[in-house]
Amino acid sequence: MPASFIFYNARVKTWDAIIIGGGIIGLTLAIGLRKRGFSILIIERGELGHEASYAAAGMLADCPSELPQSLWQLAAASAKMYPEFVHELEDESGIKMDLRDNGTVLLSRHALPEDNLQKDNLRALTSSELAALEPEIKHEGPAFFRAERSLDPRSLTKAAIAAIKHREVDVVSGTTVQQVLISSQKVTGVLTEKREYSSAIVINCAGAWAGEIFPRQFTTKPVKGQMLALLGTSLQHVVRAPGVYFVPRSDGRLVVGSTLEDAGFDKRVETDVIQRLHQAAIDLVPALQSARLHEAWAGLRPGTQDEQPILGETATQGYFAATGHYRDGILLAPITAKLMAQVILGEKPEFDLSAFSVLRFEPSHRAVG
Repeated sequence: MPASFIFYNARVKTWDAIIIGGGIIGLTLAIGLRKRGFSILIIERGELGHEASYAAAGMLADCPSELPQSLWQLAAASAKMYPEFVHELEDESGIKMDLRDNGTVLLSRHALPEDNLQKDNLRALTSSELAALEPEIKHEGPAFFRAERSLDPRSLTKAAIAAIKHREVDVVSGTTVQQVLISSQKVTGVLTEKREYSSAIVINCAGAWAGEIFPRQFTTKPVKGQMLALLGTSLQHVVRAPGVYFVPRSDGRLVVGSTLEDAGFDKRVETDVIQRLHQAAIDLVPALQSARLHEAWAGLRPGTQDEQPILGETATQGYFAATGHYRDGILLAPITAKLMAQVILGEKPEFDLSAFSVLRFEPSHRAVG
């Protein structure tokens, strides 16, 4: 598989840390550790930023009712970090990102309790207010507005790739890590199909493939999502409705998503699925009948048994994990990088990460937890 780029200094025999996986989680963590003076090697099985990060819609939705309670604080903190996070990446990379703060329109089939409105910071919309915000929407039920941002993940990963290059992060792409090397219960590096790479710290950020690396200390699973993009719409807000969502881009594209499929590592785009999504979009916004199909794609979200990420050190000294972010990898990237850097440096993390420990999947832990 062609690599987006490879920059690797063969004279360097060891690194302070090796990151397995070059998605947005691995990229932002590499930047965070370089800020702390670490030498970093990223090993990516394909192209940097071209798996779940490339396929994501980019909704920065920290809505409590849509997240496990243990993620509320992390999601809110990460969402607040985004303007500065994007500004720093734009300044370092020279790449403009499509960060939008127009807010989100939520469409429902039924009224929501007042407690939910307060918890999620939702404002109920009258039919005339909805029509003023998005006149093309045809919806008879309750509608709500929430102040939240969205961005184009592809511009984000492009900027992060430029930033790690600027910070002289070493990268080997197009090669697969087969094993984390361990001696006397301590990490010594990793083994790919081509060679060994040495480091006393390894961070598994391999997304849906994280559990495929020996020794398999935890399980992740791919959750397939198929999506499409249309051209020719006037929608200005993110719109979330039962069965479909819309994420406008500033260049005129409209992302429409998405499916949730247990299909293993199958990334094929299925015509009938895309047609059903397209029809669901037209049912809600009839004007999309004349919109042109620009692109269709599929991605593999990194899921876990409890749909929460795995963050922190494993039972093996020097082996860390930052994976399993499921549908929230883009949202949680800034806070994940910050907290994981703190953990790796032996500092007390800003938030308690015990709920995200890999140890929660151990039988003995589940029995008493």
